[in-house]
Amino acid sequence: MSRAQARRAAPIGEDHLSQRNFSRVAAHIYERAGIIITDNKRTMLESRLRRRLAVVGAHDLDAYCDVVFSGDRPEEEEHLINAITTNKTDFFREPKHFDYLLSHILPDLVDEGARKIKVWSAACSTGAEPYTIAMLLDDYLAGRGRTGYEIMATDIDTNVLNAARRGIYDVEMIDPIPGHLRRKYVMMAKDPKRGEVRMAPSLRASIAFGRLNLMDSRYPVETGMDLVFCRNVLIYFDKATQEAVVNRLCENLKPGGYLFLGHAESVLGFTVPLTQVANTVFRRN
Repeated sequence: MSRAQARRAAPIGEDHLSQRNFSRVAAHIYERAGIIITDNKRTMLESRLRRRLAVVGAHDLDAYCDVVFSGDRPEEEEHLINAITTNKTDFFREPKHFDYLLSHILPDLVDEGARKIKVWSAACSTGAEPYTIAMLLDDYLAGRGRTGYEIMATDIDTNVLNAARRGIYDVEMIDPIPGHLRRKYVMMAKDPKRGEVRMAPSLRASIAFGRLNLMDSRYPVETGMDLVFCRNVLIYFDKATQEAVVNRLCENLKPGGYLFLGHAESVLGFTVPLTQVANTVFRRN
């Protein structure tokens, strides 16, 4: 039996990427998305790519790579990136950030007479982060003069963006949402057996979702943002990429605006126009 025949005979789930194709895929992912795929993530990568075999008509992982790198199906590029992105998310994740937002930032912006607070959730996943921000802003600003808000939410993964636009979640996910916000902004399914909730229409309408790759040289996002959230994504990049991304984020942040990073992330040693004001909260100089 030839090597090609052996690969075709292997049950799906047992075949593996050749070293050449693993290196090609890892390099491609790093170039396109900035994500580092080390050898200890090889099994994870292979498992996720196997989901695409039947879709593209490939009999094994190496044949799938032939499809990707042939250029015959350029749309597969997007699916490849979707397959390898990690989309862990929760409502009110890292709650001290939101405590700081309510106790320091929003009062200052309102006192300064801000007409519209502009926020960017730069790695929004399935939407828990921008919906959390929208709840807090909408609730805080109600009855406080004429200050409004707008939220842009972006991600590289089109699958999670579609889920975010729908705003439908398993009921267990809303446990971290405070009761008064849950009653105001979360709709329960008429049939409890569905175990689902949906964000209120007014909240869904307040967020503009779009695809954006943080590896792009410039971000097609409105400048002058008051707040930028880019949490728990830099950890997947190397230091040089992290510094470049933070500087590009700052280009869209107004002087005096705030950047929120994940609690495991840092700008230590970077040349960036930021001053730390709280734990992983930074203000643009």
